Amino acid sequence: MPALPQHPAHDDLRRRWAATVTAATGRAPDAPTPGPDRYADELLRRWAEPRRRYHTTDHLVAVLDRVDTLAGYADDVHLVRLAAWFHDAVYLPERSTNEERSARLAERALTELGLDRARTDEVSRLVLLTRTHTAGDDDANGMVLCDADLAILASPPDAYESYAAAVREEYGFVPDDVYRTGRAEVLRRLLAQPRLFRTPYGQRRWEDVARRNMAGELERLRAS
Repeated sequence: MPALPQHPAHDDLRRRWAATVTAATGRAPDAPTPGPDRYADELLRRWAEPRRRYHTTDHLVAVLDRVDTLAGYADDVHLVRLAAWFHDAVYLPERSTNEERSARLAERALTELGLDRARTDEVSRLVLLTRTHTAGDDDANGMVLCDADLAILASPPDAYESYAAAVREEYGFVPDDVYRTGRAEVLRRLLAQPRLFRTPYGQRRWEDVARRNMAGELERLRAS
């Protein structure tokens, strides 16, 4: 197995993973486990794959931090955190089955770690929800995860441009005209939603900025 590329946040992420697994499974902190650190390293190795440009360890950290910000809106924030760990664990830009494969990975790992069937199914459902980011009004966990994942859209202008450029790099195998068409379609679909963000915090802090950023990117795509 290849060595795990080092990242400044890895030690903190391992601690966060272990704490989340302990809380989600209800296991005593000192109880023997099937090796949560092994799973942490496997996930971190996936997030650090060299082909990634945006869906990286930094993205994982950002989503986990935003889940923490929105934690009070979730029904079970521990399951949302687990879903954040797995939501882009499998990422191949040329494939359309990344969410399904990430969900299956979550099901296998969490079952081995002792999470019960119902809670494992909830994590899997949340991972699959990131295909569309369309959580219902009664889906508190889904609203938190989707808002956390989409919060990058509300970045300051320079950070947003860096995000858009990194996504383009991940799709470097796609010709420019094809990419512009596909990216514009994604932006239009998001802009057509009545609300991008479903939590009150997300609506208040991120909605307007994200719409301005996406409208600006869409205009640049049209101009090019």
